[in-house]
Amino acid sequence: MTEIIFEFLGRIGFTHPVHPAFTHIPMGMVIGAVVFRLASFLPRLRMLAKTGYHCVILALLGVGPTIFTGYLDWQHRYGGAWELLIVVKMVLAAVLTVLLLFTAIKDDPENPGLDRRTGIYLLMILVAVGLGFSGGELQYG
Repeated sequence: MTEIIFEFLGRIGFTHPVHPAFTHIPMGMVIGAVVFRLASFLPRLRMLAKTGYHCVILALLGVGPTIFTGYLDWQHRYGGAWELLIVVKMVLAAVLTVLLLFTAIKDDPENPGLDRRTGIYLLMILVAVGLGFSGGELQYG
């Protein structure tokens, strides 16, 4: 199946990895979620907690396609080889997905506070940085 997809893309002139184009949705939304969550602690900007929560939902919607295209690129470009950075990315992607799911279920954007839920937001951005770094190392060395 992987080769069929990449053969089709090659026929229409797209010869690049597919995964990087999809990473911007969850990564950007995680960054946005954290920025809006932290901004919501300012009294006049409290309503931004809901915007941060919406970013979490959109990031969660983007994680599936991003993981799928990462799998496709891994199969196509690396032949499914189990390199350390691939394993790191798989673990971090799973951790980010769990953190997003937890936040989507447990967060109360109507009542933001400096609590465990905000800590999860901060943890999400650390995981996103780890994913971006390991992906950059894989792609650019």
